[in-house]
Amino acid sequence: MKTLVLAQVKKFILASILVFAFAGAAFAAVRTVTLSVPGMYCEVCPITVRKALEKVPGVSRVNVSFEKKEALVTFDDASTSIKALEDATFEAGYESTVKAPAKGGQAK
Repeated sequence: MKTLVLAQVKKFILASILVFAFAGAAFAAVRTVTLSVPGMYCEVCPITVRKALEKVPGVSRVNVSFEKKEALVTFDDASTSIKALEDATFEAGYESTVKAPAKGGQAK
């Protein structure tokens, strides 16, 4: 009887650990944000911005418009943040700021 209870307790503890370990992934979401990138001054700049953003882990799509001076970025918010996106453009030589709230939620 004692062994049976101990086995059930072990199963309960293991199940609890697994639930909490994967709980963060359950709240993760794919989000899209528009970054204003006003420092783009030539038609090569969007390529540099796009490549910088594509290197950020969790980014799945990047569309940069030279005409609008903005970047539309789709990313997994469990893997990265808007700050990481802004840092990536800054490191590439272009400051950026959030232009519009992320689809499906508030900007981080």
